[in-house]
Amino acid sequence: MPLFPRLARDAFVDAFTGDDPFGPPQPPAELRNKFERLQGQRIALFRERQRKSDLLGQLVDYLKLAPAVDLALEKLSQDLFGKLAAIIEEHLTLALREVLEQPITLKVDRDFKRGAATMSFHIQRDGHEEDIMKGQGGSVANILSVGLRIFAMAQLDTKIHRRFLVLDEQDCWLAPDLVPRLVKIVHQAAEALGFQIILISHHATAAFAPYADKILRLAPTANGVQLEDVTPRVSHSD
Repeated sequence: MPLFPRLARDAFVDAFTGDDPFGPPQPPAELRNKFERLQGQRIALFRERQRKSDLLGQLVDYLKLAPAVDLALEKLSQDLFGKLAAIIEEHLTLALREVLEQPITLKVDRDFKRGAATMSFHIQRDGHEEDIMKGQGGSVANILSVGLRIFAMAQLDTKIHRRFLVLDEQDCWLAPDLVPRLVKIVHQAAEALGFQIILISHHATAAFAPYADKILRLAPTANGVQLEDVTPRVSHSD
């Protein structure tokens, strides 16, 4: 038999096995083992390619749905936000009217952009818009500040947060004769929601007597600050 066909055959085999074409041929068993290993690698690579192809398909499907999902979530957030704004408008309008005894209505201007919700407030009187910081010399802002803080506390998880609220001079712009009305609302909210509320004020202690559970007066003296319990024996009048 001619030599050339033998060399060509050996070169073909060695191109597959990586052996020297002029060296001795590898045993069939070893060739089969290499073939099976390569076949196993081929199957593993095919499965990995299929897995990544499936993942890519899922990502493409998700990207197609993402705009609709975002739109649905934004609409849901706006609906919930709208309900929250309506509750705030209703309850704080009642508080404003009870304390100030004026026909004013709280209005909440809400916005929702890029996943963030915002609120701004103004009051309406006879169909005219008024700035809450200017209405009644700031007393509107005082009442809203108290109401929003109590409302925010009411939304917190009682398993994590204690229902304890400190209001520091939240009556600073109220006329003295209006302070008891605000104290009444604070007291009613504290009882209804199970809050403990401390209200710090520079107004006369008599303004708190009808509704406060305890009244403590701090007075500076030559020896420091004097603490005096001035709670009246009878309180919480209606």
